[in-house]
Amino acid sequence: MNRLSLSAQWGLLFLCTGLAATSVARADALSAVQVLREGGCGGVVPAARPLRPNALLDGVAQEWAAGSSLPTATQHSAYRSRATTGVRVSGPDSSLLELLRRSGCHALASPSLREIGVYHRGLDTWVVLAAGAGLPDTPRVIPDDAAVQARAPVPMSAAGPVLASRALALVNAARARGARCGTKMFAPAPAMSLSGTLADVASGHAIDMAEHNYFEHVDLTGKSPADRVRAVGYQEKLVGENIAYGPESVEEVVRGWLDSPGHCENIMDPRFAQMGIAYSPGRSTRRGLYWVQLLAEPRA
Repeated sequence: MNRLSLSAQWGLLFLCTGLAATSVARADALSAVQVLREGGCGGVVPAARPLRPNALLDGVAQEWAAGSSLPTATQHSAYRSRATTGVRVSGPDSSLLELLRRSGCHALASPSLREIGVYHRGLDTWVVLAAGAGLPDTPRVIPDDAAVQARAPVPMSAAGPVLASRALALVNAARARGARCGTKMFAPAPAMSLSGTLADVASGHAIDMAEHNYFEHVDLTGKSPADRVRAVGYQEKLVGENIAYGPESVEEVVRGWLDSPGHCENIMDPRFAQMGIAYSPGRSTRRGLYWVQLLAEPRA
């Protein structure tokens, strides 16, 4: 059985068509998001400061609506940010507040977010939120290769054991407490253990997305997470996968997954007993990190 969460889309979460959003619909969406942040999603999370509208993010939302992925839309724009996330809802303007609350209120209310862009077409609304920056890259002179290497992320091969142990500790702490994932409450769940096999599969998918410039659970050969796990001989009963693009630390990526209902449900599912996690630095202009977390229930 294969279980997939919605794609986590942050970081330089990144795709172009004519502006069709009305100012009224845009204002309604902006107001709804601000209300949810100020009210802490009805009091279930801490209140967060209002977001600043950003025209560049409006363009990102528009490209996303045109059919591209959110990471590609952001990459094509001049917007630069450490963390970007998106929520899409479909329904009448009068229901926007409730639709946004149900679809991704924890993500919308994240205190790390600072700016917002909106695109509206018909009954559909695309909302893009970012941690800030919002300016084109500033040209700079790189003195030598040593300077580049000094700023580069630590390779996963070197950081892997420490990072995986830290991720496991954060995940198991959440499972031990129990959690609210959107509107669902999850009781405490048993601790998971690390799997080197799952970590290797996660690493392979992270590297593949980074090298081929895409952000999806299904890879370019059409294989799902469960397919990739089976291909290396892992005997599974249930497989889940969380992905993200952009977070710069294991703390940030796990927090983001726990703040997103679908990803949180994967982490809190008591059936999962093993996990693997990996990241890969983006290539070319996409400098963020691609993260993959695989969760599995092995066969007895």
